[in-house]
Amino acid sequence: MPILDDELIELRRQIHRHPELAGEERQTAGLVAEQLRAAGLDVTTGVGGHGVLAVLDGSAGGPTLVYRADMDAVDTERAVLPFPRADRVFDDGFASRVPGAAHLCGHDLHTTIGVGIARTLAQTPVRGRVAFVFQPAEEPLQGARAMLDTGLVQRLAPRESYALHCAPFPAGTIAVSPGYGLPGLDHIRIVLPDDDAVAGVTGAAAALGTVEYPRSIDEYHTRFQSVMNASLQESVCVGQWTDRTADGRPVANVLLRVWPQERFPALREQVSLLAAEAGGHAEFPGDPFPAMVNAVDLSTAAGHHLSAALGPESVLWARASWPYNCEDFALFLHEAPGGQFYLGVADAATGMNGAPHTPDFAADERAIAHGVRAMTSLLTHRLTVRD
Repeated sequence: MPILDDELIELRRQIHRHPELAGEERQTAGLVAEQLRAAGLDVTTGVGGHGVLAVLDGSAGGPTLVYRADMDAVDTERAVLPFPRADRVFDDGFASRVPGAAHLCGHDLHTTIGVGIARTLAQTPVRGRVAFVFQPAEEPLQGARAMLDTGLVQRLAPRESYALHCAPFPAGTIAVSPGYGLPGLDHIRIVLPDDDAVAGVTGAAAALGTVEYPRSIDEYHTRFQSVMNASLQESVCVGQWTDRTADGRPVANVLLRVWPQERFPALREQVSLLAAEAGGHAEFPGDPFPAMVNAVDLSTAAGHHLSAALGPESVLWARASWPYNCEDFALFLHEAPGGQFYLGVADAATGMNGAPHTPDFAADERAIAHGVRAMTSLLTHRLTVRD
């Protein structure tokens, strides 16, 4: 195994042992900055919190591309799917040493792969520029906006944006998703006149859903396969909780994960009608968070390039949206189109399920080298493509 691969595995394990929740990514950001400065990149820290922006300048005349990696860990009390742990749990030997935090979404791999791509490209003559964005606070959908609000990424005038996310496909595969991605998110508060109205409203709101959270790891894997066969063209996943206004009135909170995002207006109208029928009213604390939509042309081109570079058996084609997770890489795609790809990290034979946000998430570390090589190849190729 090449020396870089060994170093990246050790970097991943260091990050994995010391997970940092959203807004607390100081140590992780420091590791990233140290690695990239040593590789010769122009590094800016403290971007939108603990974000790191590292710029690799190649020869003049080429485009600017963005590569995004997220750094924060999962709050294990809040962000893990509520089903039992498997009978056989993979022991990685380098578990989290931080109570209440763990890298159960694969951001430790994302960060490590981003560092690996940057270090590899720094040793390769390239045309143009690559801006590596190491983002904090992805889990609460806050870090991308905070980084973009600094204006530093926009000043580089990127033409395209790319990212990877761990997925329960076999290690050694990568899936592209032209025209699809991940759902948008909307929070609606239904203020009700009394407690008697709560059950009826929450039941009616739940009926708006077209998919439910998976209840086991087997169901999770089965449902994830649906992104491959275009069977899930539309989806609404409903989450709910209750609280009270300052004057004591009950509030039913409805969280909608929606694909495609064009459905938001109609769903808001439906919820408003439910609220009115119950003698209450609907409040909208903010605009819906946008869906992450991969560019059709660029994601298709990426799939064809990766098929040629890695072999067609290594590239999968996703044709639908995974309905349970949102992703603030959507905001980077608004600035510059491109795509986020599913990186297979599962190895069923050894018990590594590769299923993010599950209590048993584990990833095959061979996927790190695969991700680095795939994205290094793609970015190098895209730097040669003229407008």
